[in-house]
Amino acid sequence: ISDNTTTPTIDYLNCSVNATICNSTSCLLPEDNFNEVLNTVLSTVLTIMLALVMFSMGCNVEAKKFWGHIKRPWGIFVGFLCQFGIMPLTGFALSVAFNVLPVQAVAILIMGCCPGGTASNILAYWVDGDMDLSISMTTCSTLLAMGMMPLCLFIYTKMWTDTGSIIIPYDSIGISLVALVIPVSVGMLVNHRWPKRAKLILKVGSITGGILIVTIAVVGGILYQGSWTITPQLWIVGTIFPAAGYTLGLLLARVAGMQNTQLCTTIVQLSFTPQQLTLMFTFPLIYSIFQLAFAAIFLGGKYFAATKIDCVNNENETESIPNSSYTIMNGGFTSDENQKENHGKTGTKDIA
Repeated sequence: ISDNTTTPTIDYLNCSVNATICNSTSCLLPEDNFNEVLNTVLSTVLTIMLALVMFSMGCNVEAKKFWGHIKRPWGIFVGFLCQFGIMPLTGFALSVAFNVLPVQAVAILIMGCCPGGTASNILAYWVDGDMDLSISMTTCSTLLAMGMMPLCLFIYTKMWTDTGSIIIPYDSIGISLVALVIPVSVGMLVNHRWPKRAKLILKVGSITGGILIVTIAVVGGILYQGSWTITPQLWIVGTIFPAAGYTLGLLLARVAGMQNTQLCTTIVQLSFTPQQLTLMFTFPLIYSIFQLAFAAIFLGGKYFAATKIDCVNNENETESIPNSSYTIMNGGFTSDENQKENHGKTGTKDIA
């Protein structure tokens, strides 16, 4: 800007070609909307990938077995108690104990209220658990979350909402949960009509779930750079919470308390403002890291113990130990060749 005369003039050579002129005395660059565009892209990608993950989960649900567990609901009830009773209460207790910010407490509670996901079904397979029960519990908890998550948030966030510290966007959360019913239902239909294709979709969905976590970490790190300045309290809560879920689940019902972290991240991304996301976006990622780490430790310990027992049994017995019934039933993540080999050895009919 030149001040040689009484009337200010603009030195256009020093202005960007994209600049706009204000009051004939200055030139301003237009506002950069890169973060806004990236935020929209991230929300869209999360929604699509989560829909694929939930669709693949539905592809692993067999209507006959699912209805069988509904008619004998004790296992479903125990899972419901753990999912919407113990986990939200644990999240609330940790939030109060470590005095986290109200918006971070909401992220912790949303994680505690989230239903199980495909990861819990995979873990049930690897530990030789009742995978049919795990899938039924995951499906029921996903459907029940439409009412239970808003209810749990209403109960446990009153100490913050009553003081005006945070406003819970129940409408956005409710829409996100209701939308999950569609891909799960379509997946169940695909499994009923085309069971072989459903197994392939299940494996693709499992891989997509892993890619989704990496995508969230990378894009979220770019979009919410301030979110990686994490307080020690949030790290501690992110470490204790999944460990408590595993421990309490195993002690009470021999159930592994794995939460659907992809769902939690998507709900948080779609329901809160960029300013709030800077404070809360990283918690689902912290939880995911330690949830997977504890699962790996658990599986490693089980594998080591099983190997040691097999060595002892091989020394004392000449006959091999037959596979458990769940090993034969849990065929969702094995190849057809391996399933036929196992069924051929045991004389068990194929479950399709």
